Amino acid sequence: MSRTALDGYVIKAIEKDYLLDLIKRLSTVYFVEVLGFCIMGNHFHLMARMYPGDCYDDDEVMRRFCRYYGVDGDKYLEDGRIRFFREEWSNLSEYVREIKQTFSRFYNKRHDPKSYTQVLGEGNYGSQLE
Repeated sequence: MSRTALDGYVIKAIEKDYLLDLIKRLSTVYFVEVLGFCIMGNHFHLMARMYPGDCYDDDEVMRRFCRYYGVDGDKYLEDGRIRFFREEWSNLSEYVREIKQTFSRFYNKRHDPKSYTQVLGEGNYGSQLE
C-alpha cells in the first residue's frame, strides 16, 4: 500500500488511468507478476510477486532494456550493465520507487509544474512476505 502525501482524494480518473498504465508498462520490464491491485482516491494497493534476476538470461534482459529505453541494447549494454539491470529489475523496492516517482512527476506536471512533491509518499509503503 502507498498513500499520497497530499490531503484529500487527489487521485482522480485521469491519474488512475495513468497509474494503471504505468504499472502495466513497468511490469513488462521488471521481473514481476502483478497478482492484484486497487487504486483509490488517496492511495493504492499492489500485490506483486518478484522473480529473481538469475531466472532470466542476458537476451531477456536485453529485450526488456530495449522495450524500456527504446534503443538497441547491444549498443548500450555491456556485461556489467546487464548484471546491474538484472538486479534492479528483480528488486521490489526499485519497482515501487519507480512507480511512485514516475507518477509523482506526471501528477506535478499536470497540477503544479513548479512542485517537486513526492505525491505518493516516499518510502511509505508496506511489504509483507509469506
